[in-house]
Amino acid sequence: MADHVVKVLNNLIETSKNGEKGFTAAAEDTKNPELQTLFRDRARDCASGAAELQTVVVQLGGKPEDSGTVAGAMHRGWTNLKAAVTGRSDLSILEECERGEDVAKAQYNDALKEALPEEIRALVERQYQGVLRNHDQIRNLRNRYKDAT
Repeated sequence: MADHVVKVLNNLIETSKNGEKGFTAAAEDTKNPELQTLFRDRARDCASGAAELQTVVVQLGGKPEDSGTVAGAMHRGWTNLKAAVTGRSDLSILEECERGEDVAKAQYNDALKEALPEEIRALVERQYQGVLRNHDQIRNLRNRYKDAT
């Protein structure tokens, strides 16, 4: 049971680490101060979520994931962000971030379908609610930018 839970949590750690890298790249790519602040805040949220999960993995006697992966980054959609750093519009950066958050939503949703101890389920559910808030905030900004063009 513990091994299975560790595997589920490590997958979420990887998802969070990839999100952290993606939002950091987004903050570097935009010239818009509002978006830079938002993306840096989201990167910090991803980092703290990963750290929280890593602590639980250690408590379960597992070895926590400590970085995102190239495959995971590609899966999250974040590599497109770094692929063409120059000439990216804020709208396209927001679209990439939204795609990344879509994948994070799916990863957390899948994790919640697993058999998890109640206290770990509560932690994953709380983080999932944060992912949903992040996604909706990014989507709303994307819509605002799309309407402005």
